Amino acid sequence: MFYAPLGAYKAPRLSFNLNPPVQLSSSFGAMSESNRSDRSILIGLMLPAMLMPMLSTMSRVALPMVRDTFALTADLTAWVDVSFTLPFMLFMPVYGRLGDGLGARRLLLLGISFFTLGTALVLDSATMHHLLVGRVIQGIGLAGMSPLSIGLIASLFPPQTRGQTMGTWSSVGPITGFFGPLGAGLLVGAWGWQGAFAPSLVCGLIAFGVVYRLIPAHTHDAQTNSMAFLRTFDWGGMLLLAGAASSLVFYLSSRAITGIAPLRDGRLIGAALLFLLFFLWWEKRRRNPFIAPSLFTNGPFLRGTFCATMRMVSMGGIGFLIPLYLVDIKGIQPAELGGMLMIGAGSMAVVVRLAGSLADRWSSRWFVVVGLLGQTGTLFAFSHLPASTSLWHIGLALSAHGLSAGLMLATLHKVVMGRVEQTETGTAAGLYSMCRFLGAATGTALSGVLLQGHLDAALDLLTAYQRVFGVIALFPALGILIALSLRED
Repeated sequence: MFYAPLGAYKAPRLSFNLNPPVQLSSSFGAMSESNRSDRSILIGLMLPAMLMPMLSTMSRVALPMVRDTFALTADLTAWVDVSFTLPFMLFMPVYGRLGDGLGARRLLLLGISFFTLGTALVLDSATMHHLLVGRVIQGIGLAGMSPLSIGLIASLFPPQTRGQTMGTWSSVGPITGFFGPLGAGLLVGAWGWQGAFAPSLVCGLIAFGVVYRLIPAHTHDAQTNSMAFLRTFDWGGMLLLAGAASSLVFYLSSRAITGIAPLRDGRLIGAALLFLLFFLWWEKRRRNPFIAPSLFTNGPFLRGTFCATMRMVSMGGIGFLIPLYLVDIKGIQPAELGGMLMIGAGSMAVVVRLAGSLADRWSSRWFVVVGLLGQTGTLFAFSHLPASTSLWHIGLALSAHGLSAGLMLATLHKVVMGRVEQTETGTAAGLYSMCRFLGAATGTALSGVLLQGHLDAALDLLTAYQRVFGVIALFPALGILIALSLRED
């Protein structure tokens, strides 16, 4: 059972009785208690939402040092991020679907526990293989934070305030991302690359306590017996979808998986297509499918999800390229790098909540179009910047990208979830989040592969970076074409 949403309160009917003040006071007391409960739930969801942006932004400061410590090529360096992002996005719909049947609170607590364990393994890593294992476990743990939280918000808060609520919840990510890089720069400069991961361990422990205390045990409780739900869960559909997504990412960066040059192993792209076709065939024949077939015919959901995926290709690409670019081309130190990476996240934090509130009143379509246009323009600008470009100009470009990304974050959440049935919110949020971060994994892996390919072709370092920025710019540009067809609820 859920707590009543903010819009569910009804004012008492006025009547002439002996004790109207008592009734009125009681009513206001009930309303105040409901508001406090909703605020507590929102706060409880915001703390776990800090973990992903904290880890993401702080680990990127460490990326150049990890590359140099383990003597990695660019495409293998990308796996420091991809090894986290791949399980992170694969388990998103799993958490979302399980949340519909087992309850969100217990899954949030389980995910935070996995994340904390993975972070401890990363901090204890002496080899690249151990580091990647820890990153995989971190990804599995954090996968549920976004879909479970989005599903809860979509279920608890009415449409007229959902954009603002999504904006408030979404703003914690950019704010955390704003302060994270600078702290990581100082820690990495003092203690090496492991310093970027230490705060995540502490915050994971705190987040566990906050969720345990503020999210009521009966909020989003299981709809049925847990063991019965697990027995009827569509494990086959889950594995087929995971196989399709994994094969696609492996195809993009296959050297670490099959030893064959990236984008050359036809077996992997063939496997991705077969997995996807078999998944669609399988789901149509399941009484309790992993992904509800109605989502694949839900036009607003599909269009919004595609735009969000293109947004995240840009985010993944620029998030991987910029730390290496600033170290290789501008020669900056970890503390300076952290300061530069603050700019994009800070700009996103400035606009994300305001955009969410405005999307409740204005057309969401144009927020998305302008945001994708800004991402395209920023990446195109990076593809033409000379080596002599000042850090001030680079900072302005990063700010423009952050503003563009933040402009459509909460807006896309609202558009995608606006026409989803109440009983499918967890599943829809999981699939939506999976597609978004499949975009991030694609942007990261493809950037690493293209960069190493250009370096192997003996291009100079600056030209190699410029060409990769130019290719990544094509993805948000493609998203603009779909964003023009977005419609309101």
